[in-house]
Amino acid sequence: MNLIWLAWASVPLYMGGLFKRRFLVAGCLTQTAYLLIRDHRLGRVPLVGPHDTLIFLAASLAGFSFLYPAGAGGQKNRERSFRMLIAAMAALFSFFAMFARPFEGVLPPVLSTYWFELHVGLSFFSYAFFGIGAALGVMYLSQGQQREAALEKSQYRFILAGYLLFSVAMIAGGVWAYLAWGTYWLWTAKELWTSIVWLYYSLYLHLRLRPAWHGKNTSVAGVLGFVLVLFTYLGVGLLMKSSHTF
Repeated sequence: MNLIWLAWASVPLYMGGLFKRRFLVAGCLTQTAYLLIRDHRLGRVPLVGPHDTLIFLAASLAGFSFLYPAGAGGQKNRERSFRMLIAAMAALFSFFAMFARPFEGVLPPVLSTYWFELHVGLSFFSYAFFGIGAALGVMYLSQGQQREAALEKSQYRFILAGYLLFSVAMIAGGVWAYLAWGTYWLWTAKELWTSIVWLYYSLYLHLRLRPAWHGKNTSVAGVLGFVLVLFTYLGVGLLMKSSHTF
């Protein structure tokens, strides 16, 4: 039975998340169910190709966004704006995933290892945290003169969580590369740009230790960081040859 309709259903559900939180929850659960069914059918975590990884990213983005506390009292407008940004991002990723063909074949030997799944899974979890950080940065910057320091602080916490996961993902990627090719580093375009992403967020975290960088500067840096992440994920894969192109 073709379950692509289940993946398609997440798009209007996320669009509904622009108005009600329950639709954002439903979209996340629908995609999670789709990924779990594919995992059962394929006998592996579905993390190969743009179709699966975009859906994985959208579901992770929506799921981790629930770590941001729902608004209460005067914070309801802030929670609504946050939900709308996350829902729009998840809907966009889900929509583009539908134009990529799901990979149903047998994995090549270099991918048949838990280190690959750990590396890619943690990478996309970290991308989701970086995306949430970017959404909070957009909210902070849109407030004009009435900016709330709590938003910038929340952005920092999500980006820090993403950075820690991304660091572990890079270690797992090195182990995977050694098992697959006999070396921890291949000097491919994706590896170089991934290192740039890690260095960029390392700089972000260090600059935030300086009080003068709190607020607008770090919020802008958090937004630009996610642009860099998306280029590394999609742009490098489409424009440059790499060992990460499968």
